[in-house]
Amino acid sequence: MTKLSEREKMLVGEWYDANYDQELLKARIKTKDLYHEYNLTKPSDKAQKNSLLEQILGELPENLSITEPVYFDYGKNTKFGKNVHVNLSCYFMDGAPITIGDYAFIGPYTGFYTAAHPNSAKERNQGLEQARPITIGNNCWFGANVSVLPGVTIGDNCVIAAGAVVTKDIPAYSIAAGVPAKVIGKAPAD
Repeated sequence: MTKLSEREKMLVGEWYDANYDQELLKARIKTKDLYHEYNLTKPSDKAQKNSLLEQILGELPENLSITEPVYFDYGKNTKFGKNVHVNLSCYFMDGAPITIGDYAFIGPYTGFYTAAHPNSAKERNQGLEQARPITIGNNCWFGANVSVLPGVTIGDNCVIAAGAVVTKDIPAYSIAAGVPAKVIGKAPAD
């Protein structure tokens, strides 16, 4: 039986060495260099910004708008649908896939965090993490400073209020708020 690399463990949701594995460290540095350049590129230089986004993400979705600065761990594990707008200072901790549907609006300072850490200090100090995917449906709106935690799925047409910390799945057509986020109403089915 072939032993999985740390990257392969990360992508299948097993505990992996996030802090000391050279392949993963190099991949994150490469992505950091690219998003650093993106963040410093003039907003008017759309062609260069799109070229950098395509290098970061692996593909450039239709009408993707990302206000700088933006941050990714790997970039290629984040997939955006069409007509998505990401406001400033958002972070995509994409050890596992982050999938964002069409027509999403993501408020400033919002973070999508796929990394889970062990409760044991000894294991944390070894650099162990587990990555769990995040899935966002179509037509979702995130207010400012929302945190979406590992393994969460948010259905279509949801509104997530500013400052919410989403720790559990949110069903379609929901309005959710709070810490932890709870469904507080229904979004219109238009």
